[in-house]
Amino acid sequence: MKLSSEVASPARRRLGRLTVAPALLVTLLAALGPTLAPHPAEQAIGIPFADPGAGAPLGTDRLGRDVLSQLLYGGWGLLLVAAIIAVTVTGVSCVLGAVAALRPRIGEWIELGTDLFILLPAVLGILLVLTSWPDAGTWGLIVLALLFGVPYCARIFTAAAAGVAASGYVESARAAGEPLTHLVFREVIPNLREVSTTQLGLRFVAGVYLVSTASFLQLPTTLGATNWAVMVRENTSGMLLNPWAVLAPSLAIAIVAVSVNLAVSVFGRGERE
Repeated sequence: MKLSSEVASPARRRLGRLTVAPALLVTLLAALGPTLAPHPAEQAIGIPFADPGAGAPLGTDRLGRDVLSQLLYGGWGLLLVAAIIAVTVTGVSCVLGAVAALRPRIGEWIELGTDLFILLPAVLGILLVLTSWPDAGTWGLIVLALLFGVPYCARIFTAAAAGVAASGYVESARAAGEPLTHLVFREVIPNLREVSTTQLGLRFVAGVYLVSTASFLQLPTTLGATNWAVMVRENTSGMLLNPWAVLAPSLAIAIVAVSVNLAVSVFGRGERE
């Protein structure tokens, strides 16, 4: 088994760590949010859309609740579901891509199946699944992520795994009579480390967008009434009175998405150099 070499330079790795640092900071604050929040999430502390003040550094929302407390309570569920989606989609796609590269006939069937879901618009799929399956909650979001994420991601892994499958050490393992499971998990997947890391970051960003979209559209989920996307939707009417009720959760989502995207871009360029 031959592992791929580390191609990113120390400077590239340092730059990657710097770009992902904002996302890590926001994620840490979201995880610790309930213990750091100055007020309970649903407690009204003043008039609706009050300006920032001593008791509410970011002002209040449409129900007079502290925006900062809402922000600290509303991130963990969204980011956790996005992380589960990223790991699930990347893992399934990696296995399918390895199998498709090692067994071209099976790969044709995998490609045919993924083509069917690529043709379906993502927003339409979200509406169909979550409205026809109102009790789906988080599981419905994960199913949607698999349906719309795996078709694209699996093709990337198939292309990356094709070169590995044609290498000499994989051919030696085949000649030795190793089963498909050994070839997939011991020979091919360990050599897709860089692709897996890149796709994991991209799938996480896609997961954040998927969960945010479902929450913003008021589709059935189990993320609760307090999350960043819901804050944006419910407080748009008071944007001119207290813009922080909308800007704060929007910035939190944007910081995570942009930071992870930049980190993936930096490491991706390092792998190609």
